Amino acid sequence: MFTGIIETIGVVASADKVDGDVQLVIAAPTYQSQELILGDSIACNGVCLTVVSREADLLGFDVSVESINHSLISEWHAGTRVNLEMALLPTTRLGGHLVSGHVDGVAELVYLRKHARSWEMRFSAPAELRRYIAKKGSITVNGVSLTVNSVDDNVFNINVIPHTFKVTTLGELGVGNQAHIEVDLIARYLESLLLGGAIGDSAISHSYLAEHGFA
Repeated sequence: MFTGIIETIGVVASADKVDGDVQLVIAAPTYQSQELILGDSIACNGVCLTVVSREADLLGFDVSVESINHSLISEWHAGTRVNLEMALLPTTRLGGHLVSGHVDGVAELVYLRKHARSWEMRFSAPAELRRYIAKKGSITVNGVSLTVNSVDDNVFNINVIPHTFKVTTLGELGVGNQAHIEVDLIARYLESLLLGGAIGDSAISHSYLAEHGFA
């Protein structure tokens, strides 16, 4: 589990395709003194990956087909900068929100404007994820915990303060660029509980809630 509070920015040293998977190496000098061991989890642009090798500040990861299919990792190359966060500890301050590191999909930045000292960003999310995105709810963009200011169809609006814009890779995005998103964990589990896992992708409606005693 993670919090969506980015600790550092890493740089991809290599991303090699091997038998359909990707062997990824990321340089993370900030983590060189950390007590990282093989098997530890690190969120890389929001994608939870397992450390399978370490040499000084070079961290190695194996990326499965499932992760590749739901992320932009297949497009990463030497020099790509990525947000990094180590898995939380029981004593970690939960400054963001609960983040699983299981990316739900890719959103496109469709609007970018400086608003006072912050930046207003609007992302177009996949239609199937719209029902999980709520005004004033939480969402993760490239591993960064953010608050949804508004939602219009499948476009959600966020504000990024100067500090976050500076210490993450969000400031490197331009209109037309894509980013990983993870919807709020509670929304996903709530739907699964209400639907009982039997209705697939059917949306929860007011009539459905009323029929089952929730409204």
